[in-house]
Amino acid sequence: MSGTLYLIPTVLADDTAAQVLPAQVGAQVAALTYFLVENARTARRFIKSVAPAQVIEDLRIGIIDKDSTEAQINEALKPVAAGLDAGVISEAGCPGVADPGAELARVAHRMGIKVVPLVGPSSLLLALMASGMNGQSFAFHGYLPIERAKRITALKNLEGHSIRHHQTQLFIETPYRNMQLLEDLLANLQPSTRLCIAANLTAPNEYVRTDTVAGWKGKLPEIHKQPAVFLIGR
Repeated sequence: MSGTLYLIPTVLADDTAAQVLPAQVGAQVAALTYFLVENARTARRFIKSVAPAQVIEDLRIGIIDKDSTEAQINEALKPVAAGLDAGVISEAGCPGVADPGAELARVAHRMGIKVVPLVGPSSLLLALMASGMNGQSFAFHGYLPIERAKRITALKNLEGHSIRHHQTQLFIETPYRNMQLLEDLLANLQPSTRLCIAANLTAPNEYVRTDTVAGWKGKLPEIHKQPAVFLIGR
């Protein structure tokens, strides 16, 4: 009989585990000896923070990230197929949501391994919840193109889709390019399009505000190098 693959959510902001993670997460982390993680250093720190009794040196920790091959994913899941439970830990938030943990879940299903998601914070869902935009129909697009002309084209396409289908469009940016993205949004979207900026979610300095593009002009928050989710809609 195969083991179970647990998808273990982590914090979005430092020192918030007690506020945003249910007791089930710490209990499950304490019960596991095998982890498949995106980054070993941050995963070890997280494991110790929610399950202090764990002896890190006794744990088996494998790396599965965006560069992992199908063969490496298959190899990493062999112990689970053989009966060993494992936990998947990504850098932040929920494994499998805009995250390489999705590949582990995909292959696990193919191998007949039970996949169990645990409850925890997702920056995308928190931003959508707080935005006041359509939560019945929405799409996440990850990172937009870096090259400015292509990024502007992508933004206009997303705006058009949001208008035609009344669908909220979510995307993110590398934090040090946040302000450039915001300037492009204000310069190229229609004045009546609504824009939500959700930064530092769950942190003490959390910032979430929705306004029209026209309403944002001259009032942009300073979120340089701060993790953020951006949403546009009508």
